[in-house]
Amino acid sequence: MRCTVIRVIDVLNFTQENVCISGIFRANLGGRKMAGILYLCATPIGNLGDMTPRVTETLGSVDLIAAEDTRNSIKLLNHFGIRTSMTSYHEYNKVEKADYLVKQLLEGKKIALISDAGTPAISDPGEVLVQKCQEAGITVTSLPGPAACITALTLSGLSTRRFCFEGFLPSDKKEKAQILSELKEESRTILIYEAPHHLTRTLRELYEALGDRRITLCRELTKKFESVLPTTIGEALSRYETEEPRGEYVIVVEGKSLRQKKEEEQASWQSMTIEEHMTFYTKGGMDDKTAMKQVAKDRGVAKREIYQYLLSK
Repeated sequence: MRCTVIRVIDVLNFTQENVCISGIFRANLGGRKMAGILYLCATPIGNLGDMTPRVTETLGSVDLIAAEDTRNSIKLLNHFGIRTSMTSYHEYNKVEKADYLVKQLLEGKKIALISDAGTPAISDPGEVLVQKCQEAGITVTSLPGPAACITALTLSGLSTRRFCFEGFLPSDKKEKAQILSELKEESRTILIYEAPHHLTRTLRELYEALGDRRITLCRELTKKFESVLPTTIGEALSRYETEEPRGEYVIVVEGKSLRQKKEEEQASWQSMTIEEHMTFYTKGGMDDKTAMKQVAKDRGVAKREIYQYLLSK
C-alpha cells in the first residue's frame, strides 16, 4: 500500500497533515507533534519467498530498523534492495536500547522491529520494547508472517484446537524443573524450541517428566532439508543415540488426554477404603448423602454401588 498524504479539510479543523503509512491512518490534531509507530515485521524462517510485500515496503519506508543481529539481517535487506539504516536490538541490550528506541519514536520516528527469523516478540526480546511502547502511549502494529511454532503445529498431526507455547526451556535447573512439573498435567499440545546440541538432553528431561508421549520433531522448517518426524519421546531418544541432531528444532508434544487425567484421579482414590473416603468428606462438613455422591464420582462408579457397599458393612 502506498503512503498517502491528505491535506487539511476544514470540517475536521485539522492543523497539520494526516498520514497513512502501511495501512494505518493517523490524524495529527491541534498542531501537536505525532509520535511515530513501531512496526513488528515478521521475516522468513528459512525461505525468502515467504517475505510479504507489506513487510518489504514497510522496511524500506521506515526511518530505522531494529534488528536482533544486524550481521544476519543485512543479508535479508540486501536481497530485497532495502537500504534503511539498522541498529541492534537483542537479549543483552533490550532494556537500555528499548528506552533509546522509545525516545526516537516519541520524536516521531517510524521504526520497524525484526528478529533473526520469524515474528518479533515471540520467544524474542521484542516483548520488552512492545511493553515500553504501550506504557509510553506509542502505537504498535504487527505485520503478520512466518512463525516457526505455528508452522510446526500445523505439520505435527497432533491436536491444534488447544495448545501452549513454551519456547526454549529455561537454563536454570530449578525453574526448568518447575515448568516440566507443570507440563506433566498439561492437556494441551505443547510447543518447545530447541537447538541441536541440546536436543537429546531436552528429550531425556521430557521423558523423565512426562513419560513416553507422542511427539513430532520439526526441523529446518521451510528450508530445502525440512523434515517432520512423527514419533515418541522414547523412539526419538533411541534415534539420536546414533544420529547427530542437525538444525533448529520445534518439538511438538501431545498433551495428557482428559480421559487419562480422569483415570489417574480415580485410581488415586483407590488407596483409600470407601469408609476412609467417606470420612474424608464428612469430616469436611458434608452430609452422608452428599459425601456418598462425591465418593461415587471420585471413583467413577454409580452412587448405588457405594450405598449398597456401606449397607453391607
